[in-house]
Amino acid sequence: MTETATATTSPEETSRHGEVFRRGWALVARKEIADTLRSVRFFLIVAVITIASVASIQAAASTIRDAAQGAQEDPALFLRLFTLAPEDMPSVFSFFGLVGLLAPLLGIAFGFDAISSERSQGTLPRILSHPVHRDDVINGKFAAGLAVIALTLAATMALVTGMGMWRLGITPDAGQIARLIAYLFVAVVYAGAWLAFAILCSVIFERAASSALTTIVVWLLFTIFWQLLAGLAADRIAPASEDATFQEQLRNVRLELTINRFSPQTLYEEASTALLAPDVRSLDVLLPEQVDRAVFGQLSFTQSLLIVWTQISVLVGLILGLFAYAYSLFLRQEVRA
Repeated sequence: MTETATATTSPEETSRHGEVFRRGWALVARKEIADTLRSVRFFLIVAVITIASVASIQAAASTIRDAAQGAQEDPALFLRLFTLAPEDMPSVFSFFGLVGLLAPLLGIAFGFDAISSERSQGTLPRILSHPVHRDDVINGKFAAGLAVIALTLAATMALVTGMGMWRLGITPDAGQIARLIAYLFVAVVYAGAWLAFAILCSVIFERAASSALTTIVVWLLFTIFWQLLAGLAADRIAPASEDATFQEQLRNVRLELTINRFSPQTLYEEASTALLAPDVRSLDVLLPEQVDRAVFGQLSFTQSLLIVWTQISVLVGLILGLFAYAYSLFLRQEVRA
């Protein structure tokens, strides 16, 4: 009977099935992108990010226009659009601050139920009954989420850049465009890290609600509470009282900065600040003698990139590590029950 079945399978059919197997992740990704672009969830998140970004750029442009006399001498004037916050408001209300706050929600929204919803609805065995490998499912869902995140952030960047050119009447030069593209890459990688973490939670937890709750709690921890916890830990390990020496205070500040860098939010903020502000020459604690000897000026794009190379590498490594762990867990799970 096996010989008969083999004899009735033509070479064209075998080749077609092999092609489907090879492109299985692309088929899954294409379906996920189509479903996402038609979902209400996607439009709500994009609307929130767009409204917040446009409001931030409008406020920054107004601030720059009010200070037009002194601002005209700033060679990085256009980039100030992305780093200035409205007057009397914290830096989180600048464009890059709002992206840092809201971009993780993109990753969480597209990843928290990627596997768990398929499992709870009983559709995962049905998907695997088609000619796709098991790893194509998780690869396709991750690729689709990352593609939608990149598309959303690129469209938002293009919109606010056009608004900035219209409001200020200036155009960015080649170096500033390179900085904006590098910043866009950092923002996509940062949101991608949260996407990988959300997919990991969707693999671990069987219910989508548990996965969503876990990712939101971790997001709140690193976004809102981590700086407070870093300060408390630094004060506990390396206390610096009012009569502390300079070396004790310096050790306390450096330890707090080191603990803060365990947060993806801090890595994103440092990378964004150095890329969007050419006058930032260092992200470490500077001593008075280092400031006195510094030659003030603006760094080139490659020099700024060297300052934040470590932060970008860690964020990329975070994506790969989280997704690799989710991938290995998913391949070991029983999904046909």
